[in-house]
Amino acid sequence: MTATNSTRRVLTASLVGTAVEFYDFYIYATAASLVFPHLFFPQASPSAQLMSSYATFAVAFFARPVGAAFFGHFGDRIGRKSTLVASLLTMGLSTLLIAFLPSYAVAGWIAPALLCLLRFGQGFGLGGEWGGAALLAVENAPPGWRARFGMFPQLGAPVGFIAANGLFLILGLVLSAEDFRAWGWRLPFLFSAVLVILGLWIRLKLTETPAFRKALAEAPPAHVPMAEVIKRHPGALIGGTFAVVACFAIFYLATAFALGYGTSTLAYSRETFLGVQLGAILFLALGIALAGWWSDKANPRRVLIAGCLGTLAVGASMGAMMGSGSLTLIWLWLSLALLAMGFVYGPLGAYLPSLFPPRVRYSGASIAFNVGGIIGGGLAPMAAQALADRGGLAPVGLYLVAAAVLSLAGLVLTKPKHED
Repeated sequence: MTATNSTRRVLTASLVGTAVEFYDFYIYATAASLVFPHLFFPQASPSAQLMSSYATFAVAFFARPVGAAFFGHFGDRIGRKSTLVASLLTMGLSTLLIAFLPSYAVAGWIAPALLCLLRFGQGFGLGGEWGGAALLAVENAPPGWRARFGMFPQLGAPVGFIAANGLFLILGLVLSAEDFRAWGWRLPFLFSAVLVILGLWIRLKLTETPAFRKALAEAPPAHVPMAEVIKRHPGALIGGTFAVVACFAIFYLATAFALGYGTSTLAYSRETFLGVQLGAILFLALGIALAGWWSDKANPRRVLIAGCLGTLAVGASMGAMMGSGSLTLIWLWLSLALLAMGFVYGPLGAYLPSLFPPRVRYSGASIAFNVGGIIGGGLAPMAAQALADRGGLAPVGLYLVAAAVLSLAGLVLTKPKHED
C-alpha cells in the first residue's frame, strides 16, 4: 500500500462513499413508499398508487447495469479513483434535483416523467459506485484481510439506511402530516448535497490501487472491457449475477415493501414502522461484520452459501411472522431477514472481484452486481405488492425462497480464480 493510500483513508473512502450513495438511494425508496404515490400519480386506489410509485423505484435498477458498463469501462481503462468521483457526482446531482420537482397537481404528467428521469440518473450513478468502492477496498487489502476490507463498502448500506430513515422519522415527529407532504419530504434530498461534498473530499485524496497499477504495467488496458468480460469470462459473469440475487430480494422486501405494507395494509403509523425498521437494520450491520470475519477465516463463497440457506428459512417464515399482527414478531422477522442479508451481502465485496482478473474487474464485478440487482431487487417491491394483494404474505415469502435458490445455484456453479 502506498503512503498516500493509508488503511484508514482507504476504508473511510470506501465506507463513506457507499454510505452517501446508498443514503441517496434509500431516501428515494422511503419516499416512494410514503409520499410519492400521492404526489406524483393521479387519484386511484392506494394500492394502485403504491404500485405506480414502486414502478419508478424499479427504473433505477434497469439504469444500474447501464451505469455499471459505462463506469466499468473507464474504471478498467483510466483507473478507480476518477471513476468513483464521477459516479458520486452523478448520483448526488440526480438526488438533489428531486428536491425541486413539482407535483402531479402542478405539472401533470411532466412531474412523474421528470421523477423517472432523475431516478434513472440515481441508478446510473450507483451502477458505477459499488464495484469501484469494493475494488478500492480489496485491492488495497493486506494478505488474509480481503473480506474484512471488502465488507466496508457493504457497511455503507446500513449506515445510509439509518441516515435516510432516521431523518424521515425525525421529520415525521417534528412536522405535521400536511407540512411533511407539502415540503418536508424534500429536506432529505437537499441534505444529500452536504454528504456528497464530504464523499468527494475524501475520495479526491486517494491514489490508484496497487492491483490496477500492476495490471497497467503488465499490459495495456482492455480496449472494450465489457466485451472481454463477456467473451472470456461468461461463466463468472452469469454465476456472479445469480449469486447477488438473494441479497437484493431480501433487502427490498424487508425495507421498501415492508414499509409500504406495514403503513397501508397493516395500518401502523409511519413513525412506528420506521422505528421498527431502524431497530432491525442494526442486525444487517452485525451480519456484515460477522460474515467479513468468517469469510477471511474460511472463504467468502462458503459464507454466502450459508447465508442463502438462512434466507430460505426467513422466506418460509415470512407469512406467519409478518402477518401475525404482533409488532414484536414483525420486528423479529425483519431483524432475522436483515441478519441473513448480512451473510449474503457482506462477502460479495471480496467474492465478486475474485471472479475476474484486475484488467476487467471493475466491469465484471459491477455488471454482475447490478444485473443481479434487477433480478433480485428491481421488481421486488412491485411483485411483492401484487402477490400480497392476491394471496397475502405467504407467496411473498416464496418469492424470497426462489431468490435464495437462484443465488445458491450461482454459488455452486462458480468458484473464484483471481484473488490477487
